[in-house]
Amino acid sequence: MADKKEMPTKFDPAAVESGRYQWWDENGFFKPSGDKKAHPYSIVIPPPNVTGKLHLGHAWDTTLQDIIIRHKRMQGYDVLWLPGMDHAGIATQAKVEARLRKDGISRYDLGREKFVQQVWDWKDEYADIIHKQWAKMGISVDYDRERFTLDEGLNKAVRKVFVDLYNKGLIYRGTYIINWDPQARTALSDIEVIHKDDKGAFYHVKYPFTDGTKFNGKDYIEIATTRPETMFGDEAVAVNPNDERYKELVGKHIRVPLVDREIEIIADDYVTPDFGTGMVKITPAHDPNDFKVGKRHHLPELNTMNEDATMNENAGKYQGLDRFEARKAIVKDLQDEGYMLKIDPIVHSVGHSERTGVQVEARLSTQWFVKMKPLAEAALKNQQTDDRVNFIPGRFEHTFTQWMENIHDWVISRQLWWGHRIPAWYNKQTGEMYVGMEAPKDAENWEQDKDVLDTWFSSALWPFSTMGWPDTDAADYKRYFPTSTLVTGYDIIFFWVSRMIFQSLEFTGKAPFRNVLLHGLIRDEQGRKMSKSLGNGIDPMDVIAKYGVDALRWFLVTGSTPGQDIRFSYKKMDAAWNFINKIWNASRYVIMNLDGVDQAPVLPNKDKWDLADRWILAKLNATVNQVNSQFDKFEFGEAGRALYNFIWNDFCDWYIEMTKEKLTNGTDEEKLDTKNILAYVLDQILKLIHPIMPFVTEELWQAMPHEGQSIMISNYPVVHNELGDDAAVEQMGDLIDLIKAVRSIRNDAGAPLSKPVNMLIKVDTEKLGNIFKDNQDYIQRFCHPAELTISTEVDVPKLAMSGILAGATVYIPMAELVDLDEEKAKMQNEIAKLQKEVDRSTKKLGNEKFVKNAPEKVVEEERKKADEWQQKLSAAKERLESLKNA
Repeated sequence: MADKKEMPTKFDPAAVESGRYQWWDENGFFKPSGDKKAHPYSIVIPPPNVTGKLHLGHAWDTTLQDIIIRHKRMQGYDVLWLPGMDHAGIATQAKVEARLRKDGISRYDLGREKFVQQVWDWKDEYADIIHKQWAKMGISVDYDRERFTLDEGLNKAVRKVFVDLYNKGLIYRGTYIINWDPQARTALSDIEVIHKDDKGAFYHVKYPFTDGTKFNGKDYIEIATTRPETMFGDEAVAVNPNDERYKELVGKHIRVPLVDREIEIIADDYVTPDFGTGMVKITPAHDPNDFKVGKRHHLPELNTMNEDATMNENAGKYQGLDRFEARKAIVKDLQDEGYMLKIDPIVHSVGHSERTGVQVEARLSTQWFVKMKPLAEAALKNQQTDDRVNFIPGRFEHTFTQWMENIHDWVISRQLWWGHRIPAWYNKQTGEMYVGMEAPKDAENWEQDKDVLDTWFSSALWPFSTMGWPDTDAADYKRYFPTSTLVTGYDIIFFWVSRMIFQSLEFTGKAPFRNVLLHGLIRDEQGRKMSKSLGNGIDPMDVIAKYGVDALRWFLVTGSTPGQDIRFSYKKMDAAWNFINKIWNASRYVIMNLDGVDQAPVLPNKDKWDLADRWILAKLNATVNQVNSQFDKFEFGEAGRALYNFIWNDFCDWYIEMTKEKLTNGTDEEKLDTKNILAYVLDQILKLIHPIMPFVTEELWQAMPHEGQSIMISNYPVVHNELGDDAAVEQMGDLIDLIKAVRSIRNDAGAPLSKPVNMLIKVDTEKLGNIFKDNQDYIQRFCHPAELTISTEVDVPKLAMSGILAGATVYIPMAELVDLDEEKAKMQNEIAKLQKEVDRSTKKLGNEKFVKNAPEKVVEEERKKADEWQQKLSAAKERLESLKNA
C-alpha cells in the first residue's frame, strides 16, 4: 500500500482538485489508447462559440459527454473525445462590434483586414477562458486533436463542400426575399429568427381610384397594413379571382397615398377572401409572399430601405429616416392629408434576430442558397436503414422528420467579415463568375465574393472535417468516423443536428453518428429560463468554487432525464456535497483500517464470507449490472440513483457498521478478510462512480492499495455471476427490517439504544427463526437486547410494543413506558395503512391487462408484495386483538 497519509475528516474539493487535471493531461490519459484490437468509440464536442464564457448549459453538456467517455475508456474501448470551438460568425462579430462601439469605432473605420484581426484577438482571449473552464469541469478531451471551425483543414473541407454542391446544382445564387438583420447588416436563415409578441397596429388607409371610379359609393378602397413605411414599395393591390365583391375592380388603377404613383388591382389565389377586407397590398421587395405574387404577375421590385433599415431614395421625403421614425412621420402625414381611416392597436408576432435582438426585415437581396429538398429526402430515407441515427429520447426523431419534410432552401451567405469566404470570384471586366477550390490563376483580374458562409455551414461538417476529411485516408477518419454518440441540447436539432446528418450523408455516404443524446435546458429554481434580463444566470465556476466540480457534476447527472429540462437548486447542491462527504468519510474509515493490506484488494475464499459479506457483494453485483445497463441507455439519473442507494444505504449505513465488530474483536484472519472485502467493495464503488465524480474518486483510489497509474484507465466493474446471492439478499433484508423495527419501537418509546431491553421475536417459520438465530451477533450489536427470544411460539406480554415484519413480529415488553391506549391507536393506524396496501395490490393483480401485458418478473414481484402485505395485516390484526384482551 502507498504511504498512508492523514486524511481530513471533511471533504475539501479545492484540495482534492488541485493539480489533478494537469496530472491527468500530462500523463496522456485523455488520449486514445491506440489499441487496434479495441473497439473505437468517438465523440466530437459540440464546439462552443468563442463569444464568451461557458454557462451551466455547457457544463451539463460536457459532463454528460465526459461520463460516456470515461465509462467507455474504463471498459477498454479505444476512446477519442475530440475538442474544438466554433468561430460563430454573426455572434462573434456582433460581440466585437459592440466592444468597438464603446470606443466610438465601427468595423468600417478599421476596414476588413484590421477588423478581422480584432476578432482573432477576441477568439484567442475567449478560447483561453474556455480552456480553463474545461479544465475546471474535468473533461477528458484529447487536446492534441483540438480544432477550430476557421482553421485551415476545416476551411479546405468547407470549400470542397461548397464547390461540389455548386457543381451538382445544389448551391445556387439568386435574388429573393430573405430575413435581414439591419444591425449586423446580414442575411439570416429562417431558424435564426425568433418570433416575439410586439405591440403594433392595423393602419386602415385610403387608396384613391385614379379614374373617378366609385365603389360602394366611395372613390377609394380601404387597405389595412401593419407596416405603412413599406407602402412606397407597393406595386399592386390583389383580390381573390373568385371573390364576387371585387370582380369589377380587377384591372382598375389606384394611387399610392403620399406619392404620385399608380398601381393596378390584380387577381391572385394568394388572397384569402374572408381575411380582413379581402384586399391586400402587394409589396414584392418587402414580403416573401408578395415577392411570389409579384413574380407571377411580372411586377417591379421596389426596395425602399437601405441595409441599416433607414429609408432610401425610393421613400421620397422620408429618405434617411430610421424605419420606425419613418413610420411615425408617415402615419402623421396620412392623418393630416385625410388618408388615414382608423388605427386598430394589436399585439402580433414579429421576427427578431437571434443574435442582435433587432426586428428582422424581409428584404430583397442577392444571396447564395442550398437547394434542400434532395438533401432532406436523402436524410429521411436514411432513417429507414440500418445506418439510421438513434434519437434519444425517441420522440425527437419526429421533430427532425417534421422539419426535414417541410424544409425551405437554406440561405447560406452572410454579409459579414468574420467567417469562411465564399469561394466564388467575379471577373472585373466581364462579370463572369468562377467557383472553385482556389482563386483563378490571374487573380488580379478577379474579385472574390465579399460574403462569408453561415457559421452552421462549417459546423455541419464538424464530425468528419475534424477527422481529416476530405482526405478519406486520414488515420482518424478511417478509425473514428462515423462517430459513436453526439450529445447536445434539443434546441439545436434544426440548426445543427439535421444539417450534420444531411451533409455527412451527402459527402461520406454515412450518418455522422450512431446516437444523438438530446438534453434540455437549465432553468432557475422557479422554472424560468436563465437570461441576462432576468438576472438569474449562474456561473458554473462560482458553483464549483463553493461546492467543487464533483458535486456540480453529480447534481447535473442525477437531476436529469434525457430530453427534459432541469432546475438548478442550491438545496440540491448542498445534498450533492453531503453525499460526496459521506463517501469521503466512509472511504476514510476503510482506508485508515487497511493495515496489513499491501496490494490491490482480493476477495477471500467464498467459504469465509458471512451473511453480511455475501449480502454486500450480491448488492454490489446488482448495482454494477444496473449502472452499466443505465449508462448504456444514457439514463444517467437512474444510474446515479442506483449508486446513491447502494453507497449511502447498503455500504455506509449497514455494511461498514456490520464490519466494526469483526475489525475490533475478530481473529487476525477474520480481520484481514474483512479488510479485503471492505477494500474490494470500496474499490468497485470508486470505479463505478468515477465517470461522474472523477476528482474525488481519483484522490481516494490513490490513497488505498491499487494497481495502475490512475483510476481513469483502470477496468470498469463488470458483473460476476458467482457474486449473485438472492438468499443472502433476502435474509439480510429480513435482518435489516428487524433492526429497523426495533429502532422504531425504541424511538417511539423514548428508550435509547444504549438501554438493554428484552426482545421477543415470533416467527412464522423455523427457517426465518434460524436466520435470526444464526445472526444473533448482529441483533446484539444493533438492537442491544437484555434477553432475546426467537420462536414460532412466543408468550406475548400484555403490555409490549411491537413491530410487524414479513413473516415475523417483534415484541418489546415496556410496561413502564407504554400507554396501552396509545399502542391500540397506533396498531389501528397500522392496520388501516396495511389494508390500503393490500387493497391496492389486490386491485392491481385483479386487472387482467396488467397480469397479461406486464413483464412476468414485475407481476411476480407484485404477487410477492401482496403476500407480504397480507401477512403483515394478519399479524397486526392479531396484535390488536391481544391488546384489547390485555
